[in-house]
Amino acid sequence: MLSAVACGAVLFPGLFYTSRRLLRRSFTNWSDADVVSVSERLVSAIHASLATAAGVRVVTTCRDVMTDSHWLTDWFTLFGAPYMAYDILAMYLSHYHTQRVRGQSSSYSGHSAHTVKAFLRKDWMLVLHHLVLLLIFLPITLFFRRGLGDFFIGCLFTTEFSTPFVSIGKILIQLGLDDTRLHRINGVIVLLSFFTCRILIFPFMYWMYGRQFGVPLHRVALHLPLHCNVGNLAILAPQVYWFTLLLKKANRLYQRQRRGKGDGGKNVTKTD
Repeated sequence: MLSAVACGAVLFPGLFYTSRRLLRRSFTNWSDADVVSVSERLVSAIHASLATAAGVRVVTTCRDVMTDSHWLTDWFTLFGAPYMAYDILAMYLSHYHTQRVRGQSSSYSGHSAHTVKAFLRKDWMLVLHHLVLLLIFLPITLFFRRGLGDFFIGCLFTTEFSTPFVSIGKILIQLGLDDTRLHRINGVIVLLSFFTCRILIFPFMYWMYGRQFGVPLHRVALHLPLHCNVGNLAILAPQVYWFTLLLKKANRLYQRQRRGKGDGGKNVTKTD
């Protein structure tokens, strides 16, 4: 299993480094913030695609939601662990270079405790999410569940399905394509995939458990240990929060486009 950790530790930082070099050569007018931000998003999309593929494989293989197992469950958990540590660093670098570009060069003349604290204040929830997955989810998956519930771990892997579309949206904005039809279509896909795979996946898991054991959906929670319900709630809560942020952002974009049409398109540059 150490080979899985080694693969992840080499692959994700390697992709990030390679992407930065290629983007610098291809987009010479981009700042360091642009290059780092897009590189982070590309690697995030690759990791999410791999996680989704692994999750689908595990879910479709496990007929018994409690006792069936698949080797990908533990393997991908270990493979993805280095990504969580790497991504915290990548997010920090993206924050650091972005703040420098925004004219805060005096405060961001170099890496320091101040820059780290500013990053943690801004993205504390994402950092906490990564640390929980790394320090709590990983040990539970590998050591404390006694080989049970691979089906549910696979379902949690598939929650990453929306991430590539989120990354595509950020990259389209970076390329100046935020007012195009492609960006609007991608935004709809983000909302649908996020709601389906990060929120509806939880009642789906409860429904699958209830179907196997003959328990009505509304009573499944009463048949599960308290720590299972608390763990699911802890994972679901930030998903609901992030989904509300996505809805607010989509509403702002919609209102902006309506105002642009109301002005006869004078204040909106059409690029599609």
